[in-house]
Amino acid sequence: MITVAVDASRPYDILIEDGLLVRAGECLAARFGTPRLFLVSDDTVFSLYGETTVSSLKNAGFDVETFVVEHGEKSKNAQNLFLIVNRLAEKYFTRGDMLVALGGGVVGDLCGFCAATFLRGVRYIQIPTTLLACVDSSVGGKTAVDLPAGKNLFGAFWQPSLVLCDPTVLDTLPPEQFASGMAEVIKYGMIADPDLFETVKTPGWKRTDVIARCVEIKRDIVNADERDTGIRQILNFGHTFGHAVESLSDFSLSHGACVAIGMMLVTRAFQKTEQTELTDKLASSLTAYGLPTETAFSADEIFKKLLSDKKRSGDALNLIVVRKIGKAEIRTLSLDEAREILRAGLVK
Repeated sequence: MITVAVDASRPYDILIEDGLLVRAGECLAARFGTPRLFLVSDDTVFSLYGETTVSSLKNAGFDVETFVVEHGEKSKNAQNLFLIVNRLAEKYFTRGDMLVALGGGVVGDLCGFCAATFLRGVRYIQIPTTLLACVDSSVGGKTAVDLPAGKNLFGAFWQPSLVLCDPTVLDTLPPEQFASGMAEVIKYGMIADPDLFETVKTPGWKRTDVIARCVEIKRDIVNADERDTGIRQILNFGHTFGHAVESLSDFSLSHGACVAIGMMLVTRAFQKTEQTELTDKLASSLTAYGLPTETAFSADEIFKKLLSDKKRSGDALNLIVVRKIGKAEIRTLSLDEAREILRAGLVK
């Protein structure tokens, strides 16, 4: 088993091992005893792994309540947030009890925000079931739901108490969901680790090792800047423009596909102004996993969505730029400059 320790405001471990899901109850009981558990999942994941997980937890002595939402980004909303916290109240859950997120980023963000706000904060466990959640969203304590104005605008920082990552669950991922996670893996290589970027240029790498390396990179960044006021912003490479594209598509495009587009827009724009040579390398890695490198949305459409981005501060916007693989920079741009970067990035 690989263990990655996070030294945040609430220290916790990320456990990575094939077959870990069937031992979930054993792992939780050894660390926390057997408080009541409230498990949140989506209909797709629960149909695949709900019985295995709940049986493991009950066999270890846990009393388990479940709440299942419809799969997809549109379930990450305030209505489901209030449905869950009301159910927690109706079932007399206390601060001594725990929530469990069994699913991808949508379930993890939704469940985590419920944990952050119910009774002003209860403990929760992340059990990620997508590559994107394994390498990124289950770690770091960002929780949120979406608003009509934009993605992740209503949320809180709330660290999990444990992350259980079983890479065998990735065997049931649809290809487009695996590709979505690969956008985040490629992002980690671009911003922090040239060796990782080289390793995943083409399929065939070892899952546990790559997941662990991504988690280590995020761990180091979160330890240095938990509240996202400094260096942690480099994790947003591709996300500023990507979130805008995701909203414009009404979430018909996956998060990873939009991050891929966002990374390409920024990299292509700065290649033109600074003569870097990264665009072809990044495009090659993305297309190896079927990820897009262009969007049909216009600069004006994307820019309008940027105006509600949480990374905006007044008339300025922080944009993450990579000019050398493994090294990211935070650039503060005026809104006019951001619009010009968009226009440059959209033209080959």
